[in-house]
Amino acid sequence: MPQARPPHCTQSNNNSICTSATPLQLLVLLISLVLVSVGSGGVRSSSLAFGIDQLKNVEKKNGSATESYFGCYYAINMASVLVSITCLVYIQENMGWGIGFGVLVVLMLFATTCILLGYPFYVKPKPKGSLITGLFQVVVACYRKRRITISSSQDKGVVEAYHQQGPALRHPTETLRFLNKACIIQDPQKDLSSDGKALNPWSLCTLEQVEELKACLKVLPIWATGVIMNINVSQGSFSILQATTMDRHVGPPTGGFEIPAASLSIFTYVSIIAWLALYERVIRRRFRLSATARMGCGIFVSLLAVAAAAVVEGTRRARTVKAGLSDDPEGIVGMSVLWVVPHALLTGLAEGMNAVAQNEFYVSEFPPSMWSIASNFLGVGMATASMAASGLMSAVAGATRGWEGGSWISSNINKGHYDYYNWVLVGLSLMNLMLFFLCSRAYGPYGEEKKNKQSYVVED
Repeated sequence: MPQARPPHCTQSNNNSICTSATPLQLLVLLISLVLVSVGSGGVRSSSLAFGIDQLKNVEKKNGSATESYFGCYYAINMASVLVSITCLVYIQENMGWGIGFGVLVVLMLFATTCILLGYPFYVKPKPKGSLITGLFQVVVACYRKRRITISSSQDKGVVEAYHQQGPALRHPTETLRFLNKACIIQDPQKDLSSDGKALNPWSLCTLEQVEELKACLKVLPIWATGVIMNINVSQGSFSILQATTMDRHVGPPTGGFEIPAASLSIFTYVSIIAWLALYERVIRRRFRLSATARMGCGIFVSLLAVAAAAVVEGTRRARTVKAGLSDDPEGIVGMSVLWVVPHALLTGLAEGMNAVAQNEFYVSEFPPSMWSIASNFLGVGMATASMAASGLMSAVAGATRGWEGGSWISSNINKGHYDYYNWVLVGLSLMNLMLFFLCSRAYGPYGEEKKNKQSYVVED
């Protein structure tokens, strides 16, 4: 559809003459991007929880099936990214964008066909209403009953707590007790209908809804530590900028090749895949690290990653100043780009440890009805970290604007002090590591450990 895009640029006197896109052409582009976003959001928000549903029967026989699934899921995702930034980029650069996008269309048609062929064999739980609405109902009901005072003995009452029929909790847990007001029945005649249902779900919620909101609130502190760690992971664009000023030739001077700056992210994805394979095939068969232990290790390794980046940048900048290239942002310093590789490998190792463990932790702490929400906590955390990283960089730029040597953040990497900025991230990571230890200690046992120390009674 040549009409859907502006005509190709023409050359005239060594100058490119390009025609701007029309409003209709821009509309086509924006609609396409929206469709990609909607499709990606639907797949990413559901695929992990969908896979867990398929493993329910297997998990009863093999308790480690879900843990293996998380690792394989993340490894396959990283492998697909690795293929996209190598093979697909090669096709687009050498064969054209049209063929590159055509390959993607064929792949998506193949994926859609596979989904449809397997549909009859999938486990398909029936939806039971909006979970988000239920969480808001608990907040509203709790606010409406804010003047009610309840004691611990009332919390443990069987009659006062409104819950669903069938196997369910008989009384609310002791944690976050102020939320228990939302499921306390004050007057059965006014609160319940003749069939035992709540007359107003915005005034009386089920005990299960209360526990679901508690599960969300309880994991937020640990989730926040993951957000802070991902601030380090989201600094990948700086590594690309750093690599453009370094010697990217590998091999002998006459027969070597030049590594594209953007391709350095390959080392990060290879590190993730290698760690997941090593843990699944070697480490986990000898001893199992808990999810919180791997999360803590990931935070520590991310600290080492930004420390390595700070050391490399300090060395690179010193050599740049010595070579008189401070005013030339495109100048190449006599320093191999392989200096950046340790940071990329450590970043991948940190992400592989922390990200998969986060998914395991959230799913183990949330009831099955909330697995779709649990599987999206990591993605929301990464998005939050990206915004937080932008805010942190702006704050550092503003705070150091009056610095004697100029702001630490500069469009000219040789003028700025990104090594100092990385040391700020090291300090932030150190505080985050201590915060994680405090939060995990305060949280207590989880998952399999928690089953032996439940604070509520399950109905027989």
